[in-house]
Amino acid sequence: MRNVIAIDGPSASGKGTVAARVARELGWAYLDSGALYRLTALYAREQGVTWTDEAAVAKLATDLPVVFDGERVLLNGCDVGATIRSEAIGMGASKVAALPQVREALLQRQRAFAENGGLVADGRDMGSVVFPQACLKVFLTASAQVRAARRAKQLGIACGGAEFDRILADIQARDAADTNRSTAPLRQLPDAYLLNTDHMGIEEAVNQVLDWFNRACA
Repeated sequence: MRNVIAIDGPSASGKGTVAARVARELGWAYLDSGALYRLTALYAREQGVTWTDEAAVAKLATDLPVVFDGERVLLNGCDVGATIRSEAIGMGASKVAALPQVREALLQRQRAFAENGGLVADGRDMGSVVFPQACLKVFLTASAQVRAARRAKQLGIACGGAEFDRILADIQARDAADTNRSTAPLRQLPDAYLLNTDHMGIEEAVNQVLDWFNRACA
């Protein structure tokens, strides 16, 4: 698929920011697949469905009343863009993402994003499951400590102390859940370029992905 770039990586690695910027540079659409799982987790919580009830969560995922309106994310008509970024919903997303029926329910919904032109998609299994024929696959990562520091900075929290330790622990817990699940675990594929952003800014990361794209897909 010469019209798809798949960027996978762990939580808080910056893949969403990089993917969105790459999409903007190319004039392509952008898919934040993690948002779909976060929305599913939030919707389940709102409906009183436990995150481990596979059949019930899968049904909710199939009928997910979500609309992506520019930078707004609407669930049942309410803007939940900030709510789905909470650490609690993030952990819920990891739980529901481990359920095979939920992943199947969202699979075709994700693939539909590439039907109308170029697409940059980020997530955990974009290159391995959703778009295995993507013309460019990138595994974007950073150490847990660096990712926690970035998240703390976004929240205005010092990089030390109890609050920072909680952020780091949450990131490590999500890493464990994402890499150890039996269905579509997070992993670097043999044909994916490794992009470690420990010592790299956003502009540099975006330029590197665009360079790989020009060499692999153009």
